[in-house]
Amino acid sequence: MRNLSLTMLATTALTAAIAVPASAESHLPITEEPLELTIHMHWPRAQGYGPGGDTSKLYPVEEVAREKTNIHLIDQTSGRNTKDNNEAMNLLLATGDLPDIVGGNLIKQPVNQYGPEGAFVPLNDLVEDHAPNIKAWFDDHPEIWDAIKAYDGNVYYIPYLPDGKYARAWFVRQDWLDALGLEAPDNVEELYDVLVAFRDQDPNGNGVQDEIPFFVRDWEEVLRLLTLWDARSTGADVYHQFYVKDGRVVHPYAQEAYRDGLANIAQWYEEGLIDPEVFTRGSSARDYLLGENLGGMTHDWFASTSGYNVALEDKVEGFNFIPFLPPKSVSGVRIEENRRIPMKPDGWAISYSNDHPVETIKYFDYWFSEEGALLANFGVEGKTWDMIDGAPVYKDEVLSSGQPVNSQMYLEGAQVYRGYPQDYRYEWQWTRDSARKGIELYDTEDLLIEQFLGVAFNKEEQEVYDRYFPSIQTYMLERQQAWILGSGDIQEDWDSYIETLNKMGYEEVLEVMNSAYERQYGG
Repeated sequence: MRNLSLTMLATTALTAAIAVPASAESHLPITEEPLELTIHMHWPRAQGYGPGGDTSKLYPVEEVAREKTNIHLIDQTSGRNTKDNNEAMNLLLATGDLPDIVGGNLIKQPVNQYGPEGAFVPLNDLVEDHAPNIKAWFDDHPEIWDAIKAYDGNVYYIPYLPDGKYARAWFVRQDWLDALGLEAPDNVEELYDVLVAFRDQDPNGNGVQDEIPFFVRDWEEVLRLLTLWDARSTGADVYHQFYVKDGRVVHPYAQEAYRDGLANIAQWYEEGLIDPEVFTRGSSARDYLLGENLGGMTHDWFASTSGYNVALEDKVEGFNFIPFLPPKSVSGVRIEENRRIPMKPDGWAISYSNDHPVETIKYFDYWFSEEGALLANFGVEGKTWDMIDGAPVYKDEVLSSGQPVNSQMYLEGAQVYRGYPQDYRYEWQWTRDSARKGIELYDTEDLLIEQFLGVAFNKEEQEVYDRYFPSIQTYMLERQQAWILGSGDIQEDWDSYIETLNKMGYEEVLEVMNSAYERQYGG
């Protein structure tokens, strides 16, 4: 076994590894004889490359990929006992013995940090010479290619590339509105009035004041209310992220609009308009509160949330949970902060120890071909879907199984966080009519805002960020939760809060964020 030095690796060895003549052949299989490549694949749905993390079994998708390409992926995932991807990555790097492919959740930062030091193979020339499908995709999306570069100008990973526009939406119990003679709220003032009515006027009709006007599954979603006071909760399809304001990178939790917005959220919480268990109820909130006819409004995924109209039609009489337009803010602005980011910090990379980088990039390229992309998105043709009139269509048993389609796909080996282009047709098929109408409604206005795609730090910038920001974010979130719960007053505490952030190194973090931003995007 070769041990990895994360500070330096001889560039001559790396150059020799990738200086392989380009093959004139582009057809499958990639190799004449089966080639085994080891892989670290740690992601939220599985800690290991196998169904549900069971590496003793093969994904059906993997079986077909082996047959088509002659490349066999062999699990070598670190951190299988933890669901924390950062912990798993740290364990992997600490071994000094990387598998051929490193993939999964949130790999962008470590790969772009250690790639220039020799831990991962630069992919620029490999893509140019051996990956026509990947090259064609990024030729059409040059801004994404720029966004995934490391600070040395090289690309070290192929990302998971989401498709579609909208992710989450505002949902309201239309049957409750009808019972109270109300309309869907159009602005923040009307939203407040509706939530008060849900709290006080017994819309579920059981004679008990037990309604939860506003609830969320992920507690961070309560922060979407910040947009109603022209603040931001994040800059990307990841919580608590920086965003670009007036041409400079800033953090949303250090802006005066945030102060005012969070003060109002804390007030709504105190008044019982927000779930009192918002920080503890967790992922079961939607199932429980809707199933027990207690929840009135949320901000959640279009496709999965719309499914409750079918799931609960026999349990809750007249149940009707539908999307409505985001309420206008105090200044009259209507936005939907959450959208599908065009590239994720997830995907896969080729490690320094890989003796077959050309074959590996050709394998990566397979998942960008029409055949490979269908396999990555929909599973095995004939097993989970059929091609009908030129379009992939799920079998009835998939759509009517009672199990979420995405959960079924994860067990098939589709929708795994490999580097591939997602196909929104996969989700559209199980998006209910109510959500489809909601998407059409959202399309009537210009709601989506630009996302911050992140920066690539050089070594010195990364050291500054690592030195200061983890503790800064911890402090931000601790104060945020305390203020919402009523411990302290954000208006009164604001000056001391900002002073503490600056003492903790916030201004130094902004300096490196903006130096990296200007270098990467010419900002």
